[in-house]
Amino acid sequence: MALSFRQNEILEIARAEGRVVVEDLAQRFEVTLQTIRRDLSELADAGHLDRVHGGARPRTGVANLGYVQRRRMNEEAKAAIARSCAAAIPENCSIILNLGTTTEAVARELLGHRNITVITNNMNVANILVANEGCEIIVAGGALRRSDGGLVGELTTEFFGLFKVDYAVIGASAMDAEGDLLDFDLAEVRVSKAIIRQARQVFLVCDASKLGQSAPVRLASLQEVTTLFTDAALPDGLANRCADWGTRVVVG
Repeated sequence: MALSFRQNEILEIARAEGRVVVEDLAQRFEVTLQTIRRDLSELADAGHLDRVHGGARPRTGVANLGYVQRRRMNEEAKAAIARSCAAAIPENCSIILNLGTTTEAVARELLGHRNITVITNNMNVANILVANEGCEIIVAGGALRRSDGGLVGELTTEFFGLFKVDYAVIGASAMDAEGDLLDFDLAEVRVSKAIIRQARQVFLVCDASKLGQSAPVRLASLQEVTTLFTDAALPDGLANRCADWGTRVVVG
């Protein structure tokens, strides 16, 4: 279908922010709620969006969004989450940072930390932390994924088995109502599972747009996470599960 100017704008906003809300769009475009709902329904019918209560989200299906697009989504929320996470990481410690645009935001917040060792399979993280002279950087081996600078594969998984670190900072592409963390790439998930095993504390950095999203591969449960850093309160059911599991939730 040919999209109207307004529908193209709505789609761009959804991709940039991870979600659009009917009331916000109606105010922005100075049209009725019914007009926006019709736009969202047409965009959903065309395969661009998935309708959710009160709005819509970009459709991802079984394929992840492109790296540049993911990096631009929810930038302010990711920065706030990264600040909270970095504030919980002391100096004089060892850290694993894995793949993801939010973990890259954490790396930027670690530029002032001193006497830290960062082990990573994310070339972007390594390049960010080069500016921190108080940081020793150890980069994993493996197959380079050109699309996002990630190193994955069996060699990468084996590499992380050599370490036992104080903190692991990980991301996820999606999180369901049961507290399962989900992702798209099986090879990447295998690496992330190895990282979780080798950390004394596991920090998950995940903005609220990931809740309710879908991805085909199970990474872990929030039960395996020490602290979740996010930008909005969890639904009551999931918040209660985290309390039962002893998983701390920090809203940045």
